[in-house]
Amino acid sequence: MPHQNTVFRQLANRLPWAALERATAEHRADRGVRKLRTREMLLSLLYAQLAGARSLRDIEALLESQPARRYHAGLPLARRSTLSDALAVRPTAVFTAVLAALIPQLVARKLRREIDDCVRLIDATPLPLSGLSGEWARFSAQVCGAKAHIVYDPDADCPLYCSVTPARVNDITAAKEMPIEAGATYVFDLGYYDFGWWARLDEAACRIVTRLKVNTRLAVIEERPLPLEPGAILSDRIGFLPERQARSRQNPMVQAVREVRVSTESGTVLRLLTNDLDAPAEEIAALYRRRWAIELFFRWVKQMLRIGHFYATSESAVAIQVTVALIAFVLLKLAHAAQGAVESLTQFARLVGAMLMQQTSIDSLRGQHAMLLVPPVQLHAQGVLPWA
Repeated sequence: MPHQNTVFRQLANRLPWAALERATAEHRADRGVRKLRTREMLLSLLYAQLAGARSLRDIEALLESQPARRYHAGLPLARRSTLSDALAVRPTAVFTAVLAALIPQLVARKLRREIDDCVRLIDATPLPLSGLSGEWARFSAQVCGAKAHIVYDPDADCPLYCSVTPARVNDITAAKEMPIEAGATYVFDLGYYDFGWWARLDEAACRIVTRLKVNTRLAVIEERPLPLEPGAILSDRIGFLPERQARSRQNPMVQAVREVRVSTESGTVLRLLTNDLDAPAEEIAALYRRRWAIELFFRWVKQMLRIGHFYATSESAVAIQVTVALIAFVLLKLAHAAQGAVESLTQFARLVGAMLMQQTSIDSLRGQHAMLLVPPVQLHAQGVLPWA
């Protein structure tokens, strides 16, 4: 009978190892390291995310309990103290480089589109932290937290960029550090209300779809006709934003813009703003509604990969864990797309988590329904999984 890699090894084989080696050398991540080199650290953290480990103690216990299968999976025996030290000092840039090299594998599987058809959703999600992270993540006297700032491609269902900051950092401050794809469509909410940044996007020939605040005036120069069929579109107008901002600064967004007022199902009226003066109003409203896709992505990653229980408290540790969770998401998407037995990504992720150390093909995971609803850590504690 031919040898079969473990499910975890089959996932890990998709990692861009050359990119990891280049980033490790560039940032000298392994300089002076005697135990748990960066490659081994990545594998350990990736395994922890897929297995649903909630602490460094969980990771150590899971790895220690199965030496034979750990060997076949290519995993080291990572002690929690060693992992804790590594999370505090390893450069986050090494892991973001791996994510950046992995994402094109997923995006390339989708139908290639012209840049004018590419939609980029921008948003941030809060990451509650304990008081142990107060040195860098203090938000108020009782609250500590961080944010994960994401640029998301809803067509490929994939994050394209991620950065982690303390919760006190404004969303627009993080957005100004994000790369801009000339010609793409950017959709974002009121957290990114900055005329100067909008002007940068406009200069890069990007289409903008966002919201106007209630107190922002628009100097109307044209009323556009409404759709023939009555619906959610209340008005469609072209005009100019105020010439001056606070403290009498000149507004850099001097080009004409368009306001489309829409009514939601709850009766709320939204003022949508875009620099696209030609597209149908229904298209602008539909683009803004696509923001819901990034909210679903945040919820999926937090629930399935359990981002909410952090292994360590330093800023570097939190950023590394979030990045590794996104790496795990992309690997699951790639493996799910390559097989045809399990239609649901959620079901597929549960099966992978339950069978990580089994020497079976990922394509044969269908039918393993008995373990779908129980986290792998609990299965191991109950003796359900044969991790000898």
